[in-house]
Amino acid sequence: MASSVTEPRPSDSSPAAGAAAGPGAEKNPKRRKGLSERNRPLWLLIPGGLLMTIVILVPLAMGIWMSLIDLDQYTLRQWVSAEFIGIQNYIEAAMSSDLLRSIWLSVSFAVISTVVTIPLGVAAAVVTQNAYRGRALVRSIFLIPYVLPSFVVASVWRTMLQPDGIVNVTLNNMGMDGGLWLNGPSSYWTLVWVEIWAAWPFIYLLALSGLQAVDHEVHEASALDGALWWNKLRYVIFPYLKGPVSLAFLLATLNHINNFTLPYVLFGAPAPADVNVLPILVYVTSFQSFRFGLSAAMAVVSLILIAIPLFIYLRAVRLDVHEGGKK
Repeated sequence: MASSVTEPRPSDSSPAAGAAAGPGAEKNPKRRKGLSERNRPLWLLIPGGLLMTIVILVPLAMGIWMSLIDLDQYTLRQWVSAEFIGIQNYIEAAMSSDLLRSIWLSVSFAVISTVVTIPLGVAAAVVTQNAYRGRALVRSIFLIPYVLPSFVVASVWRTMLQPDGIVNVTLNNMGMDGGLWLNGPSSYWTLVWVEIWAAWPFIYLLALSGLQAVDHEVHEASALDGALWWNKLRYVIFPYLKGPVSLAFLLATLNHINNFTLPYVLFGAPAPADVNVLPILVYVTSFQSFRFGLSAAMAVVSLILIAIPLFIYLRAVRLDVHEGGKK
C-alpha cells in the first residue's frame, strides 16, 4: 500500500518565507537616529564654511556696503552712520579718466604678460622633460624667480634699473644709451618685463605636471612610427597640455591683474601715469586721498573685472565635462 507522503510546508518564520516576502516585509525594529549617511558629510563643511564666511564673505559684504556710503577721513570714525549715497561712488568712478586708464593698463599688462609667459613656460617644460645630465640643476635654476618673494624681485630690479644701475652701465659699455626705466613711457615695458621674468616659472611648473601624464608607451609608439618632432609635439604632447595650460592662462591672468606688490615696490605710490594699474589706483585713492567709499567702489569694479575670465574658464570646463560624459 502506497503511503501518502506529505511535503513539509515552509513556515512563516523560515528563511525561504522571508525571502519570498521580499525586503519590504522585514521591518527595522529600531529606527536609526541622527543624520543619514547621505547628509552626514555636510557636517564636514561647517569649519570651512565658517572660515570662508569670516575671511571672504564678511569683508566682501563690508566692501560693497562701503562703496554705497560717503566714507572718507571725516566720517571714518563713525562709518556706520555715514550717509548712504547709493551708486554715486560708482558713477564718480566711471566718470573718472584715471579708473578707465587703470583698467586698460591692468588688462593690457595682464594679457601681454600671460601671452609671453605661456610659450616660455611650455618650452622650458619640454626642454626639461626628458632625463639628461644636469637636468636637476637646470630645473633648479628655472625655479629661482618663482621661489623669490615679489618684494625681493621688485627691490632687486629697482636697484638694477636706476639711472646709475647695472643695466645702464652695461648698456653704456656696449655703446648703447641707457634710459629712465622707472619713469616715463619706458616704465610700462619695465613692469611687463619684470613681471614676465618673475611669473614664467609658474607656467613651467603647470606645464611640466601636464607632461608627466604622457604615457611612455605613447612616446615609444610615435618614435616607432617615425613621427617628426613637430608632429610629436602637435599630436602627442600638446593635447596633454590643454588642461594645465588653460588653468595656467586663467591663474596667470588673474594674478597679473591683481598684482599689487610688484608695481608698488618697483615704482612706489603714487606710481607714474604709465604704470598706474588698478591695484595702485585703489590703494592711492583709499590710503592717500582717504576716499574710502570711492576706493571700495573701484575695488568692486576690479572684482567684477577679475570674475569675467574666471566665469569664462568655469563655463568652458563645464562644457568640456558634459561633452566628455556624452562621449
